[in-house]
Amino acid sequence: MSKRDYYEVLGVARNAAEADIKKAFRRLAMKYHPDRNPNDHEAEAKFKEAKEACEVLTDEQKRAIYDQYGHAGLDQRSGGGGGTGFGADAFSDIFGEVFGDIFGGGRRSRSQVFRGADLRYDLELDLEQAVFGGSVDIEFASLAECEKCSGTGASPGSKTATCDTCSGVGQVRMRQGPFAVQQTCPRCKGRGQIITEPCDPCLGQGRVRKKRNLAVKVPPGVDSGDRIRLSGEGEAGRNGGPAGDLYVEIRVREHDIFERDGSHLSCEVPVSFVTAALGGSIEVPTLEGNVVLKIPSETQSGRVFRLKEKGVKPVRGGPTGDLFCRVVVETPVNLTEDQRKLLREFETSMQQSSRSHSPREHSWLDGVKRFFETISR
Repeated sequence: MSKRDYYEVLGVARNAAEADIKKAFRRLAMKYHPDRNPNDHEAEAKFKEAKEACEVLTDEQKRAIYDQYGHAGLDQRSGGGGGTGFGADAFSDIFGEVFGDIFGGGRRSRSQVFRGADLRYDLELDLEQAVFGGSVDIEFASLAECEKCSGTGASPGSKTATCDTCSGVGQVRMRQGPFAVQQTCPRCKGRGQIITEPCDPCLGQGRVRKKRNLAVKVPPGVDSGDRIRLSGEGEAGRNGGPAGDLYVEIRVREHDIFERDGSHLSCEVPVSFVTAALGGSIEVPTLEGNVVLKIPSETQSGRVFRLKEKGVKPVRGGPTGDLFCRVVVETPVNLTEDQRKLLREFETSMQQSSRSHSPREHSWLDGVKRFFETISR
């Protein structure tokens, strides 16, 4: 039976890059692998077909022959046997390269490098710092590159020996059926070299724990739960690997006056009995200074006044929030006897008046009356 075109098998163009070819083979291998399709001879045949196509098209010399002469050129090169010389070792090599990102790299990789760990720092801010932003100094401990050995782990001037377990590759291979799984060498920890004289400060690790001071730039408008990422400020990498990142988690402390809800602020404003009854002007605080708030006459406790754009400018953009001022009418305390007398006279005049001066009181009493009438039926 004639063989299908290798490019057609993998579903790629004839000018496809090697990475695209491997990606196509990975997709087909995951779909048709015998372990996923037990006793399915059709799936097994498609898997072998894709495997053969990938082996040819990822080999520069074989691909050139195939592009010029087709299957006949490969058959002639292999001695007329009709195959492509695709044995178990070649199969392992292809899988080692195509699935290298899953199994930890290909056979050709040398000593492994490791990225440093990411770190987290919890930063508490006052409300003013969160709203207006600024620079905040923090102190934390992390693993940094050893200055004495420059991160090698070896004492300066000493020599290293090639690891006899991995032959300097930094990885060891374990065969599991048709697959060749690669793992970090347990002896040299991926370095590929054995340190004969470890560095004293870092004990051969190449990193030491140090305290660090860092200035964190806090953007205006941050809130609790926001996170600032500082690239490369985490732990140092190993074997020359890049450093990790530092994530600064924001938590805003409670404020004595204001409560924050997103971009809006709210506060309670105490108002005297006389001002609430007759009206007047009072000063209320904002984060940018005091402003004058006009209180109309007959203002009841609990009434909310809105001051536009006196809130917070969101860190991710959008309109500035508002400040909501909730009026709390204060009851006079520490009264003198004369003041008490005046209040009693005032109460008497209120009761003798034909007008209703306490609308909420009367509506509440009416509600209580209806309640008792309902339960007595």
